[in-house]
Amino acid sequence: MLLLGEFRRTIDQRFRLSVPAELADGLHQQGTDLILAKERPGCLSLWNANPWQQHLQQGIHWVEDKLKAGKLQQQTNRLLQLGRLLSTRHTAIQMAGRGRLVIPEGFREFLGVDPGQPLFIVGASVCLEIWHPEKWVQYLNEQMPGFRDLFNELSN
Repeated sequence: MLLLGEFRRTIDQRFRLSVPAELADGLHQQGTDLILAKERPGCLSLWNANPWQQHLQQGIHWVEDKLKAGKLQQQTNRLLQLGRLLSTRHTAIQMAGRGRLVIPEGFREFLGVDPGQPLFIVGASVCLEIWHPEKWVQYLNEQMPGFRDLFNELSN
């Protein structure tokens, strides 16, 4: 099931956000554990933990294998960068009743939305994205001209 739709929401004074039921239900199809991730400034993504952890562990194993084989000896700075970003990029999160979740500190700043401000929840096919309104409009303006080609490429 693809997660699709665009919904305008407001983050409350406790940094809580209400996820639309149809998106919350779709996200929970593979289990109730969720991962919140920093995607790009002004955008967070919300994933079901099962596929997220499988993909992450596969990537970590590949890096570990390359490290053991000595293939990353000249890339210490890039390896440090990867470690820093992996350490801060994602966190486990729970969705409470009525599809509510709390945006944790650190992720709030990355999203750039204050309590009482609007934001967008967008179904991004395999995950949900939470967008700062200005960043969402900017993204759409940049990407929408290529929509038809992208759709044709992926659907044919």
